[in-house]
Amino acid sequence: MIIFKQVQQLNAELTSRRKKGFSIAFVPTMGALHQGHISLLEKVKATNTVIVSSIFVNPTQFNEAGDFEKYPKTIDKDVYKLEKAGCDILFLPSVNEMYPNGSILHKQYNLGYLDTLLEAASRPGHFQGVCQVMERLLDIVQPNSLVLGQKDYQQCMVVTKLVSENGTPVEILIGETLREQDGLAMSSRNLRLSENARTKAPLIYKTLVWIKQQIEPGNLQSIKKLAAENLNAEGFKTDYVEIANAASLQIVDEWDGNTALVILIAAFIDDIRLIDNMPMLR
Repeated sequence: MIIFKQVQQLNAELTSRRKKGFSIAFVPTMGALHQGHISLLEKVKATNTVIVSSIFVNPTQFNEAGDFEKYPKTIDKDVYKLEKAGCDILFLPSVNEMYPNGSILHKQYNLGYLDTLLEAASRPGHFQGVCQVMERLLDIVQPNSLVLGQKDYQQCMVVTKLVSENGTPVEILIGETLREQDGLAMSSRNLRLSENARTKAPLIYKTLVWIKQQIEPGNLQSIKKLAAENLNAEGFKTDYVEIANAASLQIVDEWDGNTALVILIAAFIDDIRLIDNMPMLR
């Protein structure tokens, strides 16, 4: 695996690979890697594909400075995991390399209602920062395919919207959420959980399963309310429990029994914010 820290050197390498007939698959990350990240690399392993990953903790997508500062940083372990998984190129830029003109957001990305609900409502400006860094990364790497994780369901939709708005010629591939044996979605934030919080955290997944088992056509508001109350009773501070159209992410309060849904939860445990979701296809 080759590591590049400067855009110019990375571009030269990728240009050389393209001239040799290779396609480029890109897996962007913020580090603190786990098996969920590695599964995204495995999704695009192919004879004629160069796998590029990046590690960059993007300051512009954190709406709280403290959250940015506490984000886990395990670079040595990350490099080892990527190399072992067969990553060909790692892009490891500094903030100045990513944003040579400064990281202040100079444009507003057109995300429509996706920038008004769920994660966007709870974390103002978050997806504008996500779009800023993804636009920059895609411009640098210019991949044939972009691989994202389903755990960040809304983010996948935001990036898809960004790519569509910009007319970026890239195929977006979505990797399924990987879970620990007790159901907890793999996440870099899990590293920050105390022993007690880690024991309770799988209740989010169990709540998703419970909702999926209980859901029936008709009004869904009571089941969402009860699920949130149950989590709060177990020591969580629930941000939201929502059921939405799986294709559009529009909130669904009355279900026709046919529309594909996705159940989404965000909740704090010991001040650590965890998110998870469960598609419910019909």
